[in-house]
Amino acid sequence: MNFNRIKNLTFRNRHNIAVFLLLNLACGACIALVGARVVFTDSTRHSGLIWNLFLAWIPFILAYLAHALSWNKLWVYLAIPFVAVLWLLFFPNAPYMLTDLQDLARGAGKEAPLWYDVIIVVWCSWTGTLLGVISLYLMQDIIIRTFSRWLGWMFVFVISGLSSFGIYIGRFVRLNSWDILQSPAETAMEILGIVIDPSRRLAAFTIAYTFFFLFIFLLLYSFSHMLQEQKARANGLPEQMDSTQPSQPIR
Repeated sequence: MNFNRIKNLTFRNRHNIAVFLLLNLACGACIALVGARVVFTDSTRHSGLIWNLFLAWIPFILAYLAHALSWNKLWVYLAIPFVAVLWLLFFPNAPYMLTDLQDLARGAGKEAPLWYDVIIVVWCSWTGTLLGVISLYLMQDIIIRTFSRWLGWMFVFVISGLSSFGIYIGRFVRLNSWDILQSPAETAMEILGIVIDPSRRLAAFTIAYTFFFLFIFLLLYSFSHMLQEQKARANGLPEQMDSTQPSQPIR
């Protein structure tokens, strides 16, 4: 591969590369902020956010892998269902980080300035949420290209509801993705008990977080397509719908 080909490949995929680099820079900044807090306060508070960020990267990587494989029709029906199941198990870990904001109410400002803790928690939570939004967008694109646009949007709404339920059982029941893999029968029975006899808190939490996450997803989705429409108008090109003109894989 010569220099010109590398240059052209980089230019064609500059936005994909930029997103990946920015997410890595955001994670690096979060680690640095938490590390500095640990050094100067001799406290490990907020260090769990780093582990949560690691968990948020898992659905992103799985979705990226599935999206890369989806351009081969054989892989769509052989490998992607398995990857999709793993993705679904770990996906709630990404929007789950929104609930880490409540940590600010517990002893905030006692060891470090409140503004510093706000930056740490908000930056980590927002980065984890973006990882989830992008991974959901990639999975939606697979369904739109393979089946239909209608099923793609149904997928988004269903996953938003399921992930909100997953966040609830992670935050309040203290179950996580590893429990399902390590003790599937026991975990399934515990979750079934929650579903059969739901509390008002469960219903309120799931509905509220479903609408909130959908708001974030739809806003970012609309913003990205608004930029595409503006670019098409500036170039004098007809506006294309993403369902009929899918994005091309990185080559």
